[in-house]
Amino acid sequence: MNKEIIKSDNEQLLLRSFIEGDESAITTLIERYRKRVYNYILMLTKDRQTADDLFQETFIKVIGSLRSGRYAENGKFISWVLRIAHNLVIDHFRGGRKPLHITSEDAGYDILNNRKLADSTIEDHLIHEQIEQDVRDLIDRLPSEQREVVVLRHYFDLSFKEIAQQTGVSINTALGRMRYALINLRKLIEERKIAFA
Repeated sequence: MNKEIIKSDNEQLLLRSFIEGDESAITTLIERYRKRVYNYILMLTKDRQTADDLFQETFIKVIGSLRSGRYAENGKFISWVLRIAHNLVIDHFRGGRKPLHITSEDAGYDILNNRKLADSTIEDHLIHEQIEQDVRDLIDRLPSEQREVVVLRHYFDLSFKEIAQQTGVSINTALGRMRYALINLRKLIEERKIAFA
């Protein structure tokens, strides 16, 4: 495999390369987006074990869809992946079920045991833990519709058009939810006298 393809920022090139049989191409994409997808699932579920399971299930669905030709190149790859994750979280809460524990043999690809995807340092953890926790606590206090828009916009860099599509509302509704979320976050910061410095 051409090393230029592996390092490529071009998602479509990586996706085509994976579909043509290059496993390392999907590893590159999973590695690129794993934190965003995992944090999104964790923000919604608030449980690490559930988030681990749904993260794995998300990428198993992604890989299955790619292999069966069900991915249409009509938008950003990450938006599509987050939509899959979002639907799995909804299914999890609706059904009250525990996600399936799927082995790497079942999936046809070893997602979670890939060392590149699992590495994180203690230093990274210590630097960001307190600020992330304070921000998460504030966001968790928002009404669910406002919380979802904040997470999609600031953690996942989705446009308001993409947020509207993902959440099934108009762009104006998404913008309104963000406006009220920011007003509510400012109030919470003032009430709690929190300083982010």
